[in-house]
Amino acid sequence: MPMTALTENSLLLVDDDRAFSTRLARAMEARGFQVRVAESVAEGVAAIEEKAPAYAVIDMRLADGNGLDVIARLKERRPDARGVILTGYGNIATAVTAVKLGAFDYLAKPADADEIHAALKAEPGERASPPENPMSADRVRWEHIQRVYELCGRNVSETARRLNMHRRTLQRILAKRAPR
Repeated sequence: MPMTALTENSLLLVDDDRAFSTRLARAMEARGFQVRVAESVAEGVAAIEEKAPAYAVIDMRLADGNGLDVIARLKERRPDARGVILTGYGNIATAVTAVKLGAFDYLAKPADADEIHAALKAEPGERASPPENPMSADRVRWEHIQRVYELCGRNVSETARRLNMHRRTLQRILAKRAPR
């Protein structure tokens, strides 16, 4: 008799941020999951082909493509699997696409292990409770600016151009501490 996603605790974690995936893998193992880690779309799909997991946590943007390709393949191979998409670039269109492709939930980074575990184990239709201390809008904005700044090789002019922001305004924001 095949195991269902609710009784089997195999978990595939697909994220190209090695430090994050290592921390999350340890945290999920401590919660009883048997974790496999992949760092790319290709590795994630290969892991699914080898043995489709009951659960998956997949980053939206990976070096070699889009995490939505991984969730789509997972749902083809194992329709009862529960996949959660993580992204630092949350927007309504990608959330809708993720759910249409079979994602069980969609979480914005930085999501912690408790939020991810709650999303994986939630009953269908059940909503996770709101976080006790959610990030402020200022913090979310600051995180986004920092991410774009890093992706632009810490080039202030290029970051300002991509964010459609005046360079001096960006410099002032970068000089400040992160908001709470």
